[in-house]
Amino acid sequence: MRLTPMLGPAAVAAIAYVDPGNVATNLTAGATHGYLLVWVVVAASLVATLVQFQAAKLGVATGRSLPELCRERLPRWASRTLWAQAELVVLATDLAEFVGAAIGLRLLFGMPVAAAALVTAAVSMVLLELRRRGRRRFELLTVAALLLVGAGMLYDVVTVGHQTAAGLAGGLVPRLDGAQSALLAMGIVGATVMPHAIYLHSALTRRLEPDGPARRRPAALVRRALRLDCGIALGGAAAVNVSMIALGAGLGALTAGAWSGDLADAHEQLAARVGGGAALAFAVALLASGVSSSGIGALAGDFVMEGFLGRRIPTRVRRLVTMLPAVAALLAGAPLTTLLVVSQVVLCFGVPVALFLLVYFCRDRAVMGGLVNAVATTRVAAGAAFVVAAAGLCLPVLLLW
Repeated sequence: MRLTPMLGPAAVAAIAYVDPGNVATNLTAGATHGYLLVWVVVAASLVATLVQFQAAKLGVATGRSLPELCRERLPRWASRTLWAQAELVVLATDLAEFVGAAIGLRLLFGMPVAAAALVTAAVSMVLLELRRRGRRRFELLTVAALLLVGAGMLYDVVTVGHQTAAGLAGGLVPRLDGAQSALLAMGIVGATVMPHAIYLHSALTRRLEPDGPARRRPAALVRRALRLDCGIALGGAAAVNVSMIALGAGLGALTAGAWSGDLADAHEQLAARVGGGAALAFAVALLASGVSSSGIGALAGDFVMEGFLGRRIPTRVRRLVTMLPAVAALLAGAPLTTLLVVSQVVLCFGVPVALFLLVYFCRDRAVMGGLVNAVATTRVAAGAAFVVAAAGLCLPVLLLW
């Protein structure tokens, strides 16, 4: 039995792990603390891999997405409440991703933020149309976007220099250095484990078995395929995130601490101190991050409404409605950094909900059948969920302090 038909969905979910929120947080961490927080990126990525594996397994085992299971097995009032918070998560995701794409377009073409917002909206609609024309095409495009972001960051890491293998290895030792590093560590965790990616991944894998829930393939084969898919995609995303910290550390050393992590300023510093090629690679990577993750957020929004409410509206109509707040904020000239902070605060409240719902269903043999979590897996997943939830819920307090 071939594994190939089950590979691909994790790459789509992985785009959420290299969105503009990750770029901003990791670059700032590298600029201000060098390699100190590399261990946080690695630990958060391991948790993310476990979480996405659970989400993928849930979809394959049940033939249902996580929102659909909530609608079928929870009281109606609970399903409606969960839908409301999930919609807020999708809106906040759109906000961060539109900001990143707008910055990328401005850096590349000098485009005003308002025009950049409209261009991003149009491109995200094109991505959704591509999804309608075939799953594989969409998955290949997201893999290309992930590779483009990684290639841009790696090129800049190499050209900027000022990195050391010893410094990178030292960053794998868990430690913090004051309140600011603790805040950035929580920000990295909050930007890495994304609630909308959980809903999305469970929906993408629910139809991998054409005859419904996974009963035709042996459970061991399914687990192996999903582990491979999540390992490759999330491992790639982790490498990209580590390269962002390395780039931030290199720029911080190159500028002797004069650069603090601002995205637009990073582009200027690269152009002035390294060259136009490095600045171009950074702008293209940021644009690819914002545009591709915006399309993924829109797709997640479709699955959220369909799952929690059991209703569908035309994709184009829904996309227009959900992106309006982000576009309106950019057209109104709201500060980009403030928009990013607000989006991360909202996302922090959505993380615990998605994680605990996932653990709740994956531990239940009546739901999961042969793909049910082992007791040890449930304990590890529950522990990780508590840690991530605590970090996520503390982050808004510190951000708004």
